[in-house]
Amino acid sequence: MNVHEFGQKNEKVVVLIHPSMVAWDYFERVIPLLEDEFRVMVPAVPGMDLTDDSEFTSVEAIATDLENYLLNRGIRDVRALYGCSMGGSMVLRMAANGRLNVAHYIMDGGITPYQLPRILTRFIAVRDFCTIYSGKLVSEKMLMRAFSSTEYSDEDVKYIANVLKHCTAKTIWRVFDSCNNFAMPKEPMRFDGVMHYWFGEGERKARDWDIKYMRKFVPDTMFHEMKGVDHGDFAYFQAERLAEAIRQL
Repeated sequence: MNVHEFGQKNEKVVVLIHPSMVAWDYFERVIPLLEDEFRVMVPAVPGMDLTDDSEFTSVEAIATDLENYLLNRGIRDVRALYGCSMGGSMVLRMAANGRLNVAHYIMDGGITPYQLPRILTRFIAVRDFCTIYSGKLVSEKMLMRAFSSTEYSDEDVKYIANVLKHCTAKTIWRVFDSCNNFAMPKEPMRFDGVMHYWFGEGERKARDWDIKYMRKFVPDTMFHEMKGVDHGDFAYFQAERLAEAIRQL
């Protein structure tokens, strides 16, 4: 796994994990706002790293790989571990692993495991796979409208299209199947660090299942609705606001 680092001279560590179907530079507008104060570490999630031919494996495996990377670099204390959508799944898995001392876990529209029979989660994964994979074949603008109410520019759409072309069918399938079904304890969990669940105003209904999961299994979670934001939009369209929210923690 390739991990991009900024502000290496700083002591406090912030880790940013991007959502699916984008590359690590999804945070290109956030990094400059944090690197003067924090050591910012941004993993390029396998399968979406445009510099190699890696494949996405699973939420559990990539979370462990990232933990190993940090620990091998002598980093155990993390001020904020932030993940958006798929990245939020990895934040939750890393919280359950408990290998790092994290002050603040932040799941921004994070995907939680479905509490459904396996056969039903398979059907859901097939539906999501077909929707995303069609983006390689049909209009990318139609694909973006299926997942967000935000109006993306032509440049934004071309960026998504470029990442999609890089992602293999195996990676796309594994992303959805794993995010829907990654292993977690079956009893309520409490962590030493604070768990935050952020969700955009525009995705409130879509995140209802995930919010119910967090209330049941991580009862100490702090919830916050981000006004004027839809799923996956925060870092890309409101970088200053996101950076300030992290800084205030």
